[in-house]
Amino acid sequence: MPATFTLGAIPGATPGKWIDIWNERMPRTSLELVPLAVADQRRALLDGEVDAALVRLPLDKDGLHVIPLYDEVPVVVCAKDSHLTAAEDELDAADLVGEVLIVPQDDVLAIQLPGSVAPRFAPPADTGEAIATVAAGVGIVVVPMSVARLHHRKDVEYRALSGGPLSTVALAWTAERTTPAVEAFVGIVRGRTANSSRG
Repeated sequence: MPATFTLGAIPGATPGKWIDIWNERMPRTSLELVPLAVADQRRALLDGEVDAALVRLPLDKDGLHVIPLYDEVPVVVCAKDSHLTAAEDELDAADLVGEVLIVPQDDVLAIQLPGSVAPRFAPPADTGEAIATVAAGVGIVVVPMSVARLHHRKDVEYRALSGGPLSTVALAWTAERTTPAVEAFVGIVRGRTANSSRG
C-alpha cells in the first residue's frame, strides 16, 4: 500500500464516515482529502492529481470507472425575509414565477425555471458569491441541498424544490489506475466489512 491515498471531493460531498473507516482499517496509508471544483473533477482524475474522487454527475465516463452513490434534491436559496420562506417545507416551479434566478458560473444543475427572470448583472463567479447576492435581497439560487448547507448563512434560508432536477454524487477513478488502495476505498464506500471478500 502507498503511504498516501488522495481522495478528491466536490463541494458539498461529505466523505467523513468513509474517511473514519479508512483510518481504522488502513492505519499505514494516510488519506489526503483534496477539494475539487466540479469543472476540474475529470481533469484531476485523468492527470493523476487524485487517486479517486467524489464527483457530481453528469461526467464523461470515457476511461473512468464510476459508481453512483446517492441523489441530492435541489433547494431554492432565498433571503431570510423573502416571502418564499412562508412555505413550510417545499416550493414548486409555479412559486418561483417572476423571481430573479441567479445562475453562478459553477452551477451544476442547469435548471430551467419557466417564468423566472434573468438578472441584469453578470453571473457570479461561484455559488458562495451568488448566495451572498441572495442574502442582500436580490433573487434566488437553486443548488443541491449539500451545497446550500456548505454555504449556510444566518441571512438566508432554503426550501426543497419539488420536481426539480436531482444531482447525483458518484465515486470515480481512472480505469487504468485501479490500485489496491482504490479497491479498498471502493469496498468501504460499498459497505463491505473488513473481513468480507470482494464480490
